[in-house]
Amino acid sequence: MIPISSGVRVWIATGHTDMRRGMNGLALQVQQGLKRDPHAGDLFVFRGKRGNLVKILWHDALGMSLYAKRLERGRFIWPSAADDGVVITPAQLGYMLEGIDWRHPLRTWQPSAAG
Repeated sequence: MIPISSGVRVWIATGHTDMRRGMNGLALQVQQGLKRDPHAGDLFVFRGKRGNLVKILWHDALGMSLYAKRLERGRFIWPSAADDGVVITPAQLGYMLEGIDWRHPLRTWQPSAAG
C-alpha cells in the first residue's frame, strides 16, 4: 500500500503506455507528456494497451518507487485520451485498484434512520 498524504495529487496518464518502460522511462513521460515534475511527490498512474495492467510512479523525497498491479479478470476503468492527464482523489485510486468503476461508485446500502 502506498502511504498517500493529504497534499498528494494522483495523476492518470490518459491513453495507453508501453508497459515495458521502467522508472526512468515513465518519469520522462511525466516530464515531457504531462508537463509535471516526477519528483514532486505526486502519484502518476499508467495503463497498458490491454487494460489489465497499471503502473504507479511515486517519488517520496528519498527515492523513486514503481508499483504494478495486474487484474486477473476485467480491465481498469480509464478516462478517454482527450486530455493529457486527469487528476483523481486517493479514494478514487483505491477504487480503481480494486477494479471498481471509480467514476461512479455505488453504495451497497445506506441507512435511512438512526434507530
